[in-house]
Amino acid sequence: MVLLQLLGVFALLSVLAVGGGTAILPEMKALTVTQFGWLTPDQFRDIYSLGQLAPGPNMLMVSVIGYHVHGYAGALLAFVGFFLPCSLITLATTRIWDYFKDSPWRLAVQRGMAPVVVGLMGAGIVAIAHTAIINWITVLIAAAVFAVLYYGRKMNPAILILVGGVAGFILLR
Repeated sequence: MVLLQLLGVFALLSVLAVGGGTAILPEMKALTVTQFGWLTPDQFRDIYSLGQLAPGPNMLMVSVIGYHVHGYAGALLAFVGFFLPCSLITLATTRIWDYFKDSPWRLAVQRGMAPVVVGLMGAGIVAIAHTAIINWITVLIAAAVFAVLYYGRKMNPAILILVGGVAGFILLR
């Protein structure tokens, strides 16, 4: 039963992942933490952080969630559930997209989806911030990371995640 729930949850999230994985973080958190209770908010935050650090797509974190819930079978079903539906939709959509390359509707859809994607990504950031920013020290760490990313030189975000993690470890003991 849990395996079918894992498959269903991540297949649903796959279809909803318009604009990338960050767009579905609030719903992923709601389903895995609140509705099914598979993870605590801290575990969700930690798994997300590991997904950001690991090489490759950060949404490979779904496999870690699946593994946490039901071992290797859970990891496999979470992975397949999350990546197969969106891959099939992308394959079909690109074929249709190329067919309508000169249509004014194509440009209208592109322009209409841009604010939706930005809003969904913003919601994902807020969902992670609610679990990661818990006191004034974490506010300062988040503000410092934002300042470096926004005003500073180009820097690999993984370095900032590591530095923030070390700072949090030292300051939050």
